[in-house]
Amino acid sequence: MKRRDVLGLLAVTGALVTLPGSDEAPQGHTGTALLETGEELHRGLWQVFTLSDSKPTVFPAVRRQLDVLAKGLIDARTEADRARLCTMTGDLYQLAGELFFDANRYTDAAECYTLAANAAHAGGDHDLWACALTRHAYVELYARRAHAAQPLLAAASLIARRGDSALSTRHWVAAVQAQAYAAMGDVDACTRALDEAEEVHSLGNRSHNGGWLRFDGSRLPEERGACYLQLGRPDLAEDALTAALAQPLSLRRRGAVLSDLAVLGVHRRDVDQVVHYAETVIGLAGQSNSGFIAKKLDGLRGRLAPLMSDDRVSDLDHRIAALSRTA
Repeated sequence: MKRRDVLGLLAVTGALVTLPGSDEAPQGHTGTALLETGEELHRGLWQVFTLSDSKPTVFPAVRRQLDVLAKGLIDARTEADRARLCTMTGDLYQLAGELFFDANRYTDAAECYTLAANAAHAGGDHDLWACALTRHAYVELYARRAHAAQPLLAAASLIARRGDSALSTRHWVAAVQAQAYAAMGDVDACTRALDEAEEVHSLGNRSHNGGWLRFDGSRLPEERGACYLQLGRPDLAEDALTAALAQPLSLRRRGAVLSDLAVLGVHRRDVDQVVHYAETVIGLAGQSNSGFIAKKLDGLRGRLAPLMSDDRVSDLDHRIAALSRTA
């Protein structure tokens, strides 16, 4: 990842997003082309990202399009054109943030999400804005800073309620709020948030766009399981995680669920369960080069101490440590 290039573009694009449109701007071809084809291209990039087992392979195409977007913002002449280009910027910088997040570059991801939120605000798209804040909150959650995630999620919830009621934005925010409450040990608030997220099933088939908003409720079993595990309820967690495994999962999501099942094995002092699931996750991490999966394994490793007298667990500890260094 040419990280320095993207961070330089962040500064340039951030400035362009804050500037008002001008009828003195040059009538360039870049802006015109983006207005005609940019949204479709971005949908395609999200689809490639979603389907790709190795997320870093998407980065070069995203990097090139970020450069095109910066040039397009310079070309914007009318407020309507500028608003559309700002919305596209909010869309694509969320994807760039996802790539950095998968690589465990949390600071870089947060900067992308901040720009995405500002661009979505400038473009007048409340759902896009709320999603950018929710992704930013994920960064804090995975950095084990649940209290820092709460204000972001509270703002995202307020903004989402001003968006399109046919979309699942507010339900996704609630699902992530549940994770934050679980991390802080608030059982009642976590349960209420999960119940609110479940209401996504009452929406129609067009409640998400498959790109910056992909929440359709299919993730809820694994998210519920992760919350119960965090809250120290392994009995409830197992049912939810087993239900999650019964449906089609992306490689990254499967890695997360299996990691949680390995943690469940630690709770039970079941070495066979720990080793079985962890071995599978290590294989997925090698297949995907995903820092996100490596981070999940690192969380498992931090819980292995009670079982370290078993040689298989000791070996597992060393392998995860080596994998984390590589990631």
